[in-house]
Amino acid sequence: DDIAPFLPDGFMELAYQKQAVISAKRILDIYGGVFLADVVGLGKTFISALLAQQLDRGHILIICPPVLKDYWEDTFRDFRVPATVESLGKLDRIITKGHSKFKYVFIDEAHRFRNEDTQRYEALHQICWGKKVILVSATPLNNKIDDIFSQLKLFQAPRKSIIPGVPNLEIFFQRLNQRLKGYEKDDPNYVREVKAVATEVRTKILRHVMVRRTRSEIQRFYAEDMHAQGLTFPQIADPQRIVYKFDTAVERVFKQTIAMLREFNYARYTPRLYLREDLTEFEKQSQRNIGAFMKGLLVKRLESSFYAFRNTLRRFIESYERFIEMYESGRVLISTDFDVYDLLEVDNEERLQQLIVLGEVDEFLQGDFQPQFRQKLDRDLQLLHDVQQLWNTITTDPKREQFIADLHDHNLLKGQKLIIFSESAETVDYLYKGLQAAFPNEVMAFTSGGGRYAEQGYGSQAARDLIEANYDPRHKNKQNNIRLLVTTDVLAEGINLHRSHIVVNYDLPWNPTRVLQRVGRVNRVGTEHPLVYIFNFFPTAQSDEHLGLENNIVSKIQAFHDMLGEDARYLSDVEEVTQHDLSGRSRALYRRLNQRETFIGEDAEEERSDLEYLQIIRRVRDEQPKLFEKLKTMPVKARSGWQTAAHQEGLTAHNDLLVTFFRIGRLKRFFASTIHDTLELDFFEAVDLLACEPDTKRLTIPKIYYELLDKNKETFAEAIEAQTAPEPVVGGGHTHAKLALKNVRAALRDRQRLTDEDEAYLRVVRSAFEDGRIPSSVSKRVMQKVKKAGKRLDSLKVLQIMRDEIEDDLLYVEVQTAADAPQAKREIILSAYLIKQPQ
Repeated sequence: DDIAPFLPDGFMELAYQKQAVISAKRILDIYGGVFLADVVGLGKTFISALLAQQLDRGHILIICPPVLKDYWEDTFRDFRVPATVESLGKLDRIITKGHSKFKYVFIDEAHRFRNEDTQRYEALHQICWGKKVILVSATPLNNKIDDIFSQLKLFQAPRKSIIPGVPNLEIFFQRLNQRLKGYEKDDPNYVREVKAVATEVRTKILRHVMVRRTRSEIQRFYAEDMHAQGLTFPQIADPQRIVYKFDTAVERVFKQTIAMLREFNYARYTPRLYLREDLTEFEKQSQRNIGAFMKGLLVKRLESSFYAFRNTLRRFIESYERFIEMYESGRVLISTDFDVYDLLEVDNEERLQQLIVLGEVDEFLQGDFQPQFRQKLDRDLQLLHDVQQLWNTITTDPKREQFIADLHDHNLLKGQKLIIFSESAETVDYLYKGLQAAFPNEVMAFTSGGGRYAEQGYGSQAARDLIEANYDPRHKNKQNNIRLLVTTDVLAEGINLHRSHIVVNYDLPWNPTRVLQRVGRVNRVGTEHPLVYIFNFFPTAQSDEHLGLENNIVSKIQAFHDMLGEDARYLSDVEEVTQHDLSGRSRALYRRLNQRETFIGEDAEEERSDLEYLQIIRRVRDEQPKLFEKLKTMPVKARSGWQTAAHQEGLTAHNDLLVTFFRIGRLKRFFASTIHDTLELDFFEAVDLLACEPDTKRLTIPKIYYELLDKNKETFAEAIEAQTAPEPVVGGGHTHAKLALKNVRAALRDRQRLTDEDEAYLRVVRSAFEDGRIPSSVSKRVMQKVKKAGKRLDSLKVLQIMRDEIEDDLLYVEVQTAADAPQAKREIILSAYLIKQPQ
């Protein structure tokens, strides 16, 4: 297979990108969706544009973060692909304007839609259903395997999947989650089981619907093409530390602050927890999540900069005072529809506070709350004032002072072009002022609100243009005025900045996986820099110097974790230690931040790659065309035998074995049997056993071959039967979906008041629930209305609720399901009888 793409001037025709397009197109045609998940820096946006060139005629919609809208528009325009690009924050506008004309939907940073209980996911699901979906993300699996499941639901019917061997995705993921629930997180076996579950998701699901290559794979399997084009990848140097010290006064205030904030209740942000009425466990957890998020925000701002922390304190105080004033008026409004994941994307904290109070609201009276609520509000507000008073006594900033000193003296930083990241827009502004004073007209600041350079303000687009002129090596009109670029994560994606090769994380990167995006701005194919450097800031205290540097730093990180208690998991993604072992969590985070593997974006233990065998096939095709034709025309049920020293773990070591390759349609499975036992093999285990040299002597196959073949056939048949056995129609699934389906079935039994048209509609609704294609947020609203109807609920009321809440797109726009696939016959492709070499 090959393609002949159109390339804009200056773009190279890279073999690894063309192969990604060929693979993605095949997956898209078969399954209706594909994950484009190459690691950061391999050009997923360009691959998307190349893929779009190869698609059949049809309108293309691209959904991306707002800061990347111009980048996607420019890229597709350069590649001469017409497309409509919309911000992921404007999904409602897409629905209002109409989306039926689109045949293809590209979703950039698709992992942001991992939470299917949100209205944003519901809107995306409505837009995508029945269309060809391309999910673009370097990190599709963020925290839980359910992240993948949520994204699969955009193009697969969960209980009627066409992924080979997994007709019921809901049951598949439910069983894997059950396996993980069997372990405590401090159990040494937990990490092993997490890896085993992830492997199962990769081998049984993702290998069918994902294109993902690592840098090392590209270097190994496309080396010839990379060399011919003169392209190399930079290497990541060991991370560097910038260590700053708290003096005695700062350390005293820091310790008091940590102790005081541990007593903070965050009651203003969790008001539903204090209602007299009972909440569901889901509602309680939603409130706890918001409280934990705001707690984490305070911790992050304290570590980011004293300036940002003071401003955050001020906003918390103002928010509490306004809320108490509203409470005293006797009428309390509480937002119902914001998404905690939306908050994570906000670098402007005033906007963050607005998100918490905007949107649809529920109204309560003062008497609806428990008496302790007002007491906790007052206690929290007093505590905030006390902390504010403490920080009014601090006039120094050891972190910024140390950074400026290192910029003058450090041999890797002095005179170099840097990108300095912070999660806080206020820290960016504050740092800009200090750096501008020390290095006049060499510093630029950029946040979601725009940019600032040489004491002059710039709008967002003008600022990005200036940054690209100074940092993008492909820019036509290069400039070299800016040496120090200070920014939030709005520049952590969708822009090339690899004229620099140094990334500074001014805040402690609590979540190292997020920092991969930052490093990806400079860790790009084609950079002229052989090494990429990453600098992380770590706090210490003069009073703790006796601990040694690592212990001193860890004690500070642990202080932040102690402040959060069990909510520390909201701050970082270090899961190898128990949530309660905070010192272990702190040390694990510190050590991860000092390992280069953390910032490469690839597992330290390199996974084996299908590309190894694709390369062999291509070499045979190009160098031995007769052998290639012979392989293409080889009949099914081929068999052979030879002597081997290979052994498969799990099978009796000293017996001959038979390896059989089975196929049913697109489902391919390998089994191996000895006289004593039978085992299913994965692809790599099978090819290792089947590997032999070209001059290996063929041996006569003994009669026991047929007995072993029957064992393989029987085990294969049992495995297929187990996978395709009928499950309870809503055997797993969301509780709301189960109850909604129960009500639809009850309405269909009460036919006297239904017209034929009504019955037909409810049967379609029943089918949609049975297939699992109704998002959980819709099911939840349906059941809220059912519950509200109470004794008035009858078949006509159920009919009305379904018509009000379920969009027709979910009912009448179809995707291919397992029921539509033609019945494929079972085939034995080949068998190999492996005779054990004598020891």
